[in-house]
Amino acid sequence: METCTIVYNGERLSGEAGLPLIDFLELHGRKLPHICYHPALPPLQTCDVCWVEHQGELVRGCTLKTQHEMVVNSQDRLAQAAQEEGMDRVLARHELYCTVCEHNTGDCTLHNAVSDMDMAIQYYPYERKPSEKDHTNPFYTYDPDQCILCGRCVEACQNVEVNETLSIDYTADHPRVLWDGGEKIAGSSCVSCGHCVTVCPCNALLEKTMQPNAGPFTDMPEPVKRPMIDMVKKMEDSIGMGPITGISLIDMAMRQTEIKKTKTVCTYCGVGCSFEMWTRDRHILKVQPVADAPANGISTCVKGKFGWDFVNDAKRLTTPLIRENGRFRPASWDEALNLVARRLTEISQQHGGNSIGFIGSSKASNEEAYLTQKIARLIFGTNNVDNSSRYCQNPATEGLFRTVGYGGDAGTIKDLQKTALIIIVGSNLAENHPVIASHIKQSHKHQGQKLLVVDPRLHEMAERADLYQRIKPGYDIVWASAMARYMFDHGYADEQFLADKVNNVAEFRASLEPFTLEYASMLTGISVDELAAAGEMIGQAESACLLWAMGITQHSHGADTSTALSNLLLVTGNYGRPGTGGYPMRGHNNVQGASDFGCLSNVYPGYEQVTDSAVREKWARAWGVRPEALSDEVGADNFMMVQHAHERKLKAMYIIGEETAFSDADSTRVHEAFSRLDFMVVQDIFMSRTAEFADVVLPGSPSVEKEGTFVNTERRIQRFYEVLPPLGDSRPDWQILTDLASRLGHPWYYQHPGEIMAEAARIAEIFAGVSYARLEGWQSQLWPVTADGSSTPLLYTDGFKFPDGKARLYPLTWRPPMEEEDAEYDLLLNNGRMLEHFQSTNQTGAGGRITSLSPNWYVEIGPQLAAARGLQEGDWVKLTSRRGSLEVPVVITERTAGNVLFIPIHHGKPGVNGLTGEHHDPDVRTPAYKEIAINLQKLDRPPQVAPLPLHNFRYGQRTPLDHLPVEDKWQQAGYTLPPEHTEHPEKF
Repeated sequence: METCTIVYNGERLSGEAGLPLIDFLELHGRKLPHICYHPALPPLQTCDVCWVEHQGELVRGCTLKTQHEMVVNSQDRLAQAAQEEGMDRVLARHELYCTVCEHNTGDCTLHNAVSDMDMAIQYYPYERKPSEKDHTNPFYTYDPDQCILCGRCVEACQNVEVNETLSIDYTADHPRVLWDGGEKIAGSSCVSCGHCVTVCPCNALLEKTMQPNAGPFTDMPEPVKRPMIDMVKKMEDSIGMGPITGISLIDMAMRQTEIKKTKTVCTYCGVGCSFEMWTRDRHILKVQPVADAPANGISTCVKGKFGWDFVNDAKRLTTPLIRENGRFRPASWDEALNLVARRLTEISQQHGGNSIGFIGSSKASNEEAYLTQKIARLIFGTNNVDNSSRYCQNPATEGLFRTVGYGGDAGTIKDLQKTALIIIVGSNLAENHPVIASHIKQSHKHQGQKLLVVDPRLHEMAERADLYQRIKPGYDIVWASAMARYMFDHGYADEQFLADKVNNVAEFRASLEPFTLEYASMLTGISVDELAAAGEMIGQAESACLLWAMGITQHSHGADTSTALSNLLLVTGNYGRPGTGGYPMRGHNNVQGASDFGCLSNVYPGYEQVTDSAVREKWARAWGVRPEALSDEVGADNFMMVQHAHERKLKAMYIIGEETAFSDADSTRVHEAFSRLDFMVVQDIFMSRTAEFADVVLPGSPSVEKEGTFVNTERRIQRFYEVLPPLGDSRPDWQILTDLASRLGHPWYYQHPGEIMAEAARIAEIFAGVSYARLEGWQSQLWPVTADGSSTPLLYTDGFKFPDGKARLYPLTWRPPMEEEDAEYDLLLNNGRMLEHFQSTNQTGAGGRITSLSPNWYVEIGPQLAAARGLQEGDWVKLTSRRGSLEVPVVITERTAGNVLFIPIHHGKPGVNGLTGEHHDPDVRTPAYKEIAINLQKLDRPPQVAPLPLHNFRYGQRTPLDHLPVEDKWQQAGYTLPPEHTEHPEKF
């Protein structure tokens, strides 16, 4: 780190060189008043408050970075006059009524700057603006009357989130923030990520959960509040701002004593966003991202920022339930856990431990995953344990195990921003992993990064791509193999890398012989010229990262396709360097961690094989039992557990936090299997569809009601803390499992999740240096972690995870999808997630706010197919597969094309899995959810009006900007540089 010493107001201060001046001063306990500056944004230069004297001139302090012997003066008479003029202009646009404002919690930059400046009185009289407050978004409001036109929200939306919705027309008579150029949020392209709200320096953009009762004087009727504000404003003219500001500071201090701020980690997708959650009692006031968050910084999505209504939902499970005479009745914890222990023991003694199956939760903590597999293996001697990665990511993990050795992302999110080329195959990244998509959109927009997207559907990242290729579903392995052959045939293969670091090169190259561009074009539906263009883009890239998700893994040969994608990266030398590697995007918040910590049927924590006698002996010794007590046979996974239950081989199941009855394929058969069990335990936070089959339901706690750790998609381990106490008589899952183990004769005495992590780290090699002390606060670790606590952000820099340190190219044979269209079932039904929903909507469906964005189930159909079938928007159709049928209205959109339709997975019970079948990947047994051949029949019933509501963001038309156009403001007639006054302060 380069250091420097600057002179600020005559005082010498030493620290890091190249830091923004405002941040440097704050590190030294000095304040330069500012409003528009934000450390996560470039200098906007809009508020005209941070003027300083530097090198004989007045300059905006936000534009300066520290350098040695820099001399800056903010107390110069001219600088202070300019600062006050800038603030006066701001206050001419913002009615300062802080004591009755919901935002006066210490987080209002404007309020704090006014207080720091200690101004005597406002120079310009405030005039109310003509626009009304906008309530049309379910999560936040925009009040033009309070907007100071700083542009923070615009810059965040345009160039950090890169949704490109917000703008400001500084030439208008009454400038305000615009959504797609219009005045209403609803119906615009706003995805409700909340980024604008996070960076707003006042109350112009504000969470609805902060309104109206964020403070003792805020929750009052408007007819009372308005006269009070008017009275105080008149008093300011005579007594000055000082006393009024003093009262607001007292009010702010009072509120801060009531508000609790707790770091947590998001409970939704695998990005691993962390942030502060602000609460007062059990009321969640808001989610506040911080710049120190390692995966996301200040970015969020609609679910992470606003999707927490479920925590206090009235339908939460708060007491154990026991089925009696076909109905559930409340029970005490002692009765429920004693019953669970007794029945599981009886079944184990009568039928053996392998008659019991355990499904751990990909939403619970690492520690809870560890205990789940420990109970299965140590107490019942079975490896029948799995988690929902079986439904999504196991094929990707298998592809990485085959080729490079570790079952996780090759690098970090930062590597995705360093690469020259991003390749996205089978991933709707902007909706499924929106914060990672934002990082990529930043690099693509501003750093010249290229983007190649291969997908059956024209989603947002496909629209933004430099090259988009619409592929036939299930044929990605052909595309990847053809690209690998193209690299060899056209001199783009990294021969030195292959010679030094990769095995099986000759055998692999020979296996590519069938995969000509012509052959690939015939199968994929992509033209030869387009395929060649993709080959050139990949071959010429100095570095490449390849991302894939369930569009690859949820096919009958997802493991082979994942292998083919990793093969392609090896051929081009794209592993082991910054900005390279394979990145299978993890769907749940802890689906990576649940697998990492042993909730898989074939491995202990750390991916140590259950069939390896040395490994088994190590774990037996650590757990204090003989090796013979632990099974050396691979257990049944999720798929096989259901099969065995259906065959009555499996007698009991213990399912934690998974909606298996909704999410497993061929749900009719799943429900039959559950009905045939002798005993079933479900541990969850809601009465899920799965819980309806249980004999005992145990109320667990969501992440905000306990402590623990998660692992995100980039292998990053992060701590989360208890935000709220468990609701009612619910309990953290680790406590439930610890208590159950004691009743099963294994008293473990864990008092805190940190003790569980310490145990796992003592035994599993890849977690050797992981500890709660090293994960304190915003710190994180990326496995493998050495004993001294050192992380591994980028894998394979010193070799691959094989005995000889070399990667392995893995020859493949093309096999078609197990289910395709035919004369009777002539269409293909693709399916996937939506940005605003999550899985079965047990969480996002609570409270109704997220649901309001898209409350209806529907199927997307392309315009040509719709015309051919005589369909109009909203017409009802019956979709029939070889297993079942469902009825939905149609949405006609260019997102889909040809004979491929798309349906969201979230709506309806049993949902789309009433159509899916038991065909699955033969290597890892992941169901082929995305291989559904259907026929379509138009129904004679009145159309559904707007199946996708017109206020949904998918109808919006973005208005891209490469920067906030502050120069438009400066060029307006009447704009003057402070300290000179202006005739129109409300505009400037």
